[in-house]
Amino acid sequence: MAQLGKSLMDKMHAYWRAANYLSVGQIYLLDNPLLRQPLQREHIKPRLMGHWGTTPGLNFIYVHLNRVINARKQPMIYITGPGHGGPGLVANSWLEGSYSEIYPNVSQDYEGLRKLCKQFSFPGGIPSHVAPETPGSMHEGGELGYSVSHAYGAVFDNPELVAACVVGDGEAETGPLATSWHSNKFLNPLRDGVVLPILHLNGYKIANPTVLARLSTDELTKLFEGYGYKPHYVEIGKDPDDFAAIHRKMAATLDTVMDEIASIKARALREEKSGRPLSRPKWPMIILKTPKGWTGPKEIDGKKVEGYWRSHQVPFSDMTPGHIAALETWLKSYQPDELFTESGELRPDLAALAPRGELRMSANPHVHGLVSRDLKMPDFRDYAVAFDKPGNKVAEATRVMGKFLRDVMRDNMDAQNFRIFGPDETASNRWGDVLDASAKVWLADYKPEDETNDHLSTDGRVMEILSEHTCQGWLEGYLLTGRHGFFSCYEAFIHVIDSMFNQHAKWLKTTLDIPWRRPLPSLNYLLTSHVWRQDHNGFSHQDPGFLDHVVNKRAEVIRVYLPADANMLLVTTDHCLRSRHHVNVVVAGKQPALQYLTIDQAIKHCTKGVGIWDWASTDAGVEPDVVIACAGDVPTMEALAATDLLRQHFPDLKVRFVNVVDLMTLQPKSEHPHGLDDHEYESIFTTDKPVVFAFHGYPWLIHRLTYRRCGQENMHVRGYVEEGTTTTPFDMVVMNRVDRYTLAIDVIDRVEKLTRTGAHVRQAFEDKLIEHKSYIHTHGDDMPEIKNWAWPY
Repeated sequence: MAQLGKSLMDKMHAYWRAANYLSVGQIYLLDNPLLRQPLQREHIKPRLMGHWGTTPGLNFIYVHLNRVINARKQPMIYITGPGHGGPGLVANSWLEGSYSEIYPNVSQDYEGLRKLCKQFSFPGGIPSHVAPETPGSMHEGGELGYSVSHAYGAVFDNPELVAACVVGDGEAETGPLATSWHSNKFLNPLRDGVVLPILHLNGYKIANPTVLARLSTDELTKLFEGYGYKPHYVEIGKDPDDFAAIHRKMAATLDTVMDEIASIKARALREEKSGRPLSRPKWPMIILKTPKGWTGPKEIDGKKVEGYWRSHQVPFSDMTPGHIAALETWLKSYQPDELFTESGELRPDLAALAPRGELRMSANPHVHGLVSRDLKMPDFRDYAVAFDKPGNKVAEATRVMGKFLRDVMRDNMDAQNFRIFGPDETASNRWGDVLDASAKVWLADYKPEDETNDHLSTDGRVMEILSEHTCQGWLEGYLLTGRHGFFSCYEAFIHVIDSMFNQHAKWLKTTLDIPWRRPLPSLNYLLTSHVWRQDHNGFSHQDPGFLDHVVNKRAEVIRVYLPADANMLLVTTDHCLRSRHHVNVVVAGKQPALQYLTIDQAIKHCTKGVGIWDWASTDAGVEPDVVIACAGDVPTMEALAATDLLRQHFPDLKVRFVNVVDLMTLQPKSEHPHGLDDHEYESIFTTDKPVVFAFHGYPWLIHRLTYRRCGQENMHVRGYVEEGTTTTPFDMVVMNRVDRYTLAIDVIDRVEKLTRTGAHVRQAFEDKLIEHKSYIHTHGDDMPEIKNWAWPY
């Protein structure tokens, strides 16, 4: 590309001034948006909120990317790591027209300018971050560390797309961000798009210097070369007001970088045509060094502001007469009269700098859910486990699920619409059959022994890296741009991404009420290697508490499923992959376990979410003496075994056996769309009979979900109570009092007629628990009658 000409450079500089002006205006102005009257206190918001420090740098990058998009007709999205630079992204979407197209009341004129400024961080207006309400956004940045993984997730299977990803130097200090730089080892230059990282070093966080900004150029270069990037530097000289020099430098660097990207793509195509192995490129990145709060006040009250942490948020908020005058001087330094027409529109020759249509970064359809397609789905019934009677056949539920996912992968390979993600656990979690359809993607170096390993490929769509943060970020980026996926993880370690789940759930909740955004594919989790079968790894691997965290989120968004066998898991998996705009949490074991429902029974049961298992109950046609309920695979087995014990010793006892597969059915319908109404709930659980509930997670979650139900005082829940170690599988349930003997004792203690007649049986069950402890300490394994138990009826 030719050197940036003076005329174009002057217009770009003016466009940047306009974006900066509107950014400051959004933070401060309630009225008088073009300062056509002397600035008064009544023109300024009573409460000043927002972040200025990062914003001028974001605006600078934006205007230069627009030039590249126009020159090369390159579809591009803008990932804003410093998401608190919200006023800049709102300003740019207004300048290029997409904001007014989506929000006609915020028009491109004087009245629209007034509304644009007033609404920012204002009651009834918009948030201060790059929120879902901002056109072109798919990364809010309210929590730092995920911009790079989101960017890579967005470009996987999007070969024409470039994600310009701005990384703030404060964000660059986070662990998730540091790991995500390694995403370049998973990017196929032919099948995928491109991430252009732009590390924005402005030197300071909210009140401290940043680490990377204080490294020497040599050390910084070595760091990113070690990550596998080719860094290009853009920085101002000694005079921060020498704008012409840095504009030319930025334009030249972007041209160089885009030429390098085109060269990498062309080389990959030649390698493919020649049959040579696809080599991993050194992808370019830009390191941009500018002052924090660039173009803002140099000093306020004799204290340094530009180029210092004081510019991070609102540089001054005490609106004394002197500060009002300083704000007016600051705003007028952008010369708004030269930028906007009499009617308040951006000057036409400046407006012409913005790309057109879907090439505008604020109108790119990938980030609004507009290019999403449904998956082609095989029939899950074809993978069903067949058996003659319940509770006798053994199968590995997640292995059956893996066969189904294998064919989901295979059927969607051409559409490039589906990937699975996990931290080095695809095979461990019994999804190994998926590797028959697609290998694990890998573009780092290969060793000779890898040549016989057909599970590594430059063209794979199984994503593994030992970082739950990066897996989650990749998947979120993939989903936010309209594709589908599943994330498998050990149950205890899904907590690593608690806050990422939290942010995504908030995004989904907010976008439900934004009509111009389309429903996204659901975020699907399989949590396996769960608490009850982590007897070998011990206490550190035993924690079912993610469920408690999930149910805090809005009912419109979250779903929790606890299928007790393989056929229920098949039905649940099919449902999750077809759903949209939910977070689906599925908990299922990977170890050999008993199977209970045929596929037809599983369909009916999972559709209802909760139900009485007639074949395990003895109360048909009469009132039950007790309800034994359960949720989760191991608790279901223990509840059935307890029912068996009670039937042996108390044949006249009327037991109703209830299984819950959709946890949210326990809430009232008024609180969750899957909830049972009171009549349905009471017909299953009764209002006056004791309920002994064996639960997969922490017992108080069941009480929390059912606290408003009639008969709550009869609910007695057993679940995980933070007892665990390296022990036997049955000892894990014994330690937490969810075992069959304890459940049976609970029934004896709560059914009035058994409290008078069941003392001998109760003592026998207590003796069995003592015998169990003695046996495992001697033999290191569970008693045969426990290991080999099956439903006998």
